[in-house]
Amino acid sequence: MTATNIEEIVSADAKTLSRKGVFVRLLRKPLGLLSLLVLLTLITLGLLEPVLATHSPTFSALEYVNAPPGTPGWPLGGDKNGRDIWARVLASINVSLISALIGAGVGVVLGTVFGLIAGYAGQRIDAVMSWIFNLLMTFPALVLVIVLQPVTGGTYQTMMALFGVFLAPGIFRLVRNLVVGVRSELYVDAARVSGLSNMRILARHVFYAVRGPVIISAAFLASAAIGVQAGLAFLGFGQSTLPSFGTMTGDAFVNIYTEPVQLLWSAGFLALLNGSLVLLGNAYRDALAAPQAGNRAGRRKKVNHHHPRTENSNSSAAAAICGLLTVRNLWVRYPQVDGSQKDVVRGISLDVAPGEIVGLVGESGSGKSQTAFSILGLLPRQAVVTADVLALAGEPLLTKDNHALRRLRGGVVAYIPQEPMSNLDPSFTVGSQLVEGLTSAMTRREAKDTVLKLLARVGITDPVRTFNSYPHQISGGMAQRVLIAGSVALRPKLLIADEPTTALDVTVQAEILDLLRDLQREYGMGVLLVTHNFGVVADLCDRVLVMRSGELVESGTVRSIFHNPQHPYTQELIGSILDEDVLREDFPSAALATSKEFS
Repeated sequence: MTATNIEEIVSADAKTLSRKGVFVRLLRKPLGLLSLLVLLTLITLGLLEPVLATHSPTFSALEYVNAPPGTPGWPLGGDKNGRDIWARVLASINVSLISALIGAGVGVVLGTVFGLIAGYAGQRIDAVMSWIFNLLMTFPALVLVIVLQPVTGGTYQTMMALFGVFLAPGIFRLVRNLVVGVRSELYVDAARVSGLSNMRILARHVFYAVRGPVIISAAFLASAAIGVQAGLAFLGFGQSTLPSFGTMTGDAFVNIYTEPVQLLWSAGFLALLNGSLVLLGNAYRDALAAPQAGNRAGRRKKVNHHHPRTENSNSSAAAAICGLLTVRNLWVRYPQVDGSQKDVVRGISLDVAPGEIVGLVGESGSGKSQTAFSILGLLPRQAVVTADVLALAGEPLLTKDNHALRRLRGGVVAYIPQEPMSNLDPSFTVGSQLVEGLTSAMTRREAKDTVLKLLARVGITDPVRTFNSYPHQISGGMAQRVLIAGSVALRPKLLIADEPTTALDVTVQAEILDLLRDLQREYGMGVLLVTHNFGVVADLCDRVLVMRSGELVESGTVRSIFHNPQHPYTQELIGSILDEDVLREDFPSAALATSKEFS
């Protein structure tokens, strides 16, 4: 199959999934289909007002005062002033739709934009923005809209724009709270490691995950804007000559005892418009959530991703930089409630040379992942990182800002996480996520072709099908292969693999380890392998570093460590490798047996 044919298949399938899927599910819901038809009918009536209206909405004829429905040329009859009710209904639909667009649009845009920033950026910005929007929420919106009518000119467009500002705090609080939960998902960290900008991550991954509640809230806000505009018009605020459902209702109340049917037209069309908006928003939200239903349970791991505060204790030590990755005297501390600091990494030093695989071994909580995240720039903001040297490919990392770190991620350093399913965004297909990380270096066509070749290279038998699948449609082993393909797509110099086989069964683990070895040799990458399994170290690594409680307790070549482990903790780790000869033996003797087997 040629690259052109693959491209055509991928493009066709992607369009089918992304464009048709949501609307097909929406149309299959009776409530969604009915509300959509009603709303489209009303919009069409408004757009066709110049064609369908038999008179101008302000035209008045005395002989048609309170004319009954069905009068020739006056389909719905005349009102108390002899104006065509049908023409005024069509004009009122347009006024209501414009009010909904302006009021809900202003509220949703302001609330969503600042909610995304506040929930994602950090505590200080969050505190300032939350204070501003909480203050705005205390203002009496309707009272201010009425009081400021002389200032705004009294046009309904300006009044709805002002009302939209007061609607924004509700959307802000909703979006902000949703983003606080989503920003800790591992697929957001994976997007950052791939080199995507914060704006791209917010727009594509974070907002995409919270869009459902925003959509349903926007529908309610649109309905509220329509109701407020009609209410203000009913009370006489705004342009008195403007046809709207509010003014029509006010006129109908004058004749409620003699011509009650006149109230039916304004109230009926207003109810249809509001009801269809709210019901359509609910149905569309359900349609958006359908592909991901039931596939998120048990796949979350809270990892904050803000850049930590960094302190370079010895800037002159940059002269000591050598090799691909150089770490000297790395400390990672976290402030405590009582003002003290907790050390989670204590004075670690390590090197990774080009083409070398170095294993970082230790039990859970030993500081392995904290060391890896400090290299990737993924530690929480409150973390304090200090080092004499922390350099990658000759570039000091502690002095890098967000933009500089994005340049290094993906192209210079890449990351393979330990939970493959949690690091893929469930809202997007596998292919779209892999292509996304490559578009900064090549066109989308070239990126798709590259991704399909890589999927085949990592052992996926049907690359096109996997490309078009959502994460929940592939197995854990395939997901890990997908992440490996994405991590090596830009030929990084350093690959950090954090427990890449933990969540996989034994057979798949062996396949993944073979794949990593082959890719490392093929691309000449340096690899920092974070693991707790000495069996994996024996299979892959050239050198090994043993960590315990944040400290480096032993290091050396794999062969020397297995033959002659010096530290008791290293002996325990080696002794914990289970096989048919060393089950339930004491740790020192188990270590000896394992080292003999290794030799």
